[in-house]
Amino acid sequence: MDGSMTAHEAELQERVFAFLTDPARQQRIQRIDTHAASVFLEGDRALKIKRAVRLPFLDYSTLAKRKAACDAEIRINRRFAPQIYHRVVAITQRIDGSLAIDGDGSPVEYAVEMARFDESQTLDHLAESGSPDPDLIDSLADTIAACHAVAPPAPVGPWINAIPGIIAGNTAAFRAAACFPADAIDDLDATSRAAFERCHGLLRMRGAQGHVRRCHGDMHLANIVLIEGKPVLFDAIEFDETIASVDVLYDLAFPIMDLIHHGRPAAANALLNRYLGLSTGDHFGALGLLALFLSMRAAIRAHVLLAQLDRGGGKADLSATARRYFEQACGAIHPPAPVLVAVGGLSGTGKSDLARALAPEIGPEPGAVVLRSDVLRKQHFGVAETERLPEAGYRPEITHEIYQKLLKRAAQILAQGHSVVVDAVFAEPAEREAVKAAARTLGCRFVGLFLRADLASRLGRVAHRQRDASDATPDIAGRQEHYDIGALDWNLIDASASPAQTLRQSLSVIGPGAARPARPSIQDRLS
Repeated sequence: MDGSMTAHEAELQERVFAFLTDPARQQRIQRIDTHAASVFLEGDRALKIKRAVRLPFLDYSTLAKRKAACDAEIRINRRFAPQIYHRVVAITQRIDGSLAIDGDGSPVEYAVEMARFDESQTLDHLAESGSPDPDLIDSLADTIAACHAVAPPAPVGPWINAIPGIIAGNTAAFRAAACFPADAIDDLDATSRAAFERCHGLLRMRGAQGHVRRCHGDMHLANIVLIEGKPVLFDAIEFDETIASVDVLYDLAFPIMDLIHHGRPAAANALLNRYLGLSTGDHFGALGLLALFLSMRAAIRAHVLLAQLDRGGGKADLSATARRYFEQACGAIHPPAPVLVAVGGLSGTGKSDLARALAPEIGPEPGAVVLRSDVLRKQHFGVAETERLPEAGYRPEITHEIYQKLLKRAAQILAQGHSVVVDAVFAEPAEREAVKAAARTLGCRFVGLFLRADLASRLGRVAHRQRDASDATPDIAGRQEHYDIGALDWNLIDASASPAQTLRQSLSVIGPGAARPARPSIQDRLS
């Protein structure tokens, strides 16, 4: 308990905890403690009680404050998870001193009553057991984008002003822990502050555009659970409006960072790309914020784990996990130079599969943004990705306009310091030269990959497509066989074999100059 608590209040809360775990009340009761709450699982119900603590970022030191926090948790989290959050219930004390849940005595504590869910279905557990299903990642991106779309706008000033304090708080915690190299702490602090100063104007512009909103605020994987096959966000920040009123990309950065931490870079990349495709606002001009946001989120997780060390139990595991998050924060704040990779080839050569597979392998984290001409064409006409366009949608002047839009968007992303994989046929020499010139203008490395496969393979792949943005048919693929591609100065990739083999060939061509490097240890990076 916090030193400012009275002995009576501390003793009373411990009595409540003992009452809730009394075997005489329930056959099996499980207690889970965090730095700010204790959760009691019994049957199909969970009771969450705020611990009587005062921390730098929250104050639950009195019964009235804990009651207000419980009310706020219900109000805020019902927006994300109405099927989980039920009501605030009082723990009462009778005249004889006995305790009851929602009894007729005087309230001595309050709890958030929640529906119990399968704890093994939180996304941290799912990520540990294997790579999340692509449909799950798509559904997660859909859920997050939908929440952000309806989240109330928030003032930008408090959010921007809070960032230096977040960085300073993390730095102070790392120094006090005395378990990280001092040079690494100093480097993370200085580089994060420099990144903040560099991004200050962009952050303010984002606020003016309405991208600072009252978000979830704590969307790491342990706060997302699969219920009836759908991801549900829970345990949103309720104790501080400023902490939760942030840029939506900072909110998104938490699950992206955590997927990377759990060794699921492909899922992290897919989450970013799906979100960018869904969002009504234009976030392509703000990708330069990701390095700072991902680093801050990793540092916050390390900070929180360090704060849990004083509670005892599993200290070695907590310390090791905190170190991994700290190393992730150090790596993210030093992103590699962006790269433009263009994937060309006739219909059915596997361009889109390769582009999606390449993107997580190309830094900075969480990998390259994939720009696909088929998708951009559908957006140009305002139709769903899988809706077929008439032949008029493929007139040469329309195709030229689509390629111009691709190049403009690629340049916008590259200028933010983020890599791009462009997926298009690139049948015309002028199209190939234009994308190469875009990289040259921005001083970025360019890698051109042109896929080739025999006609039978291409026809078979096109014929088996389902729910795809491409309108190519076997007839169209057959006619493409007679295209005059012209001279090719791109890397030719044999795509007639498996997608895995095509990926290996492509990565060998790209080489270490573009591929996302393994994260070095702190000592290696600073040596």
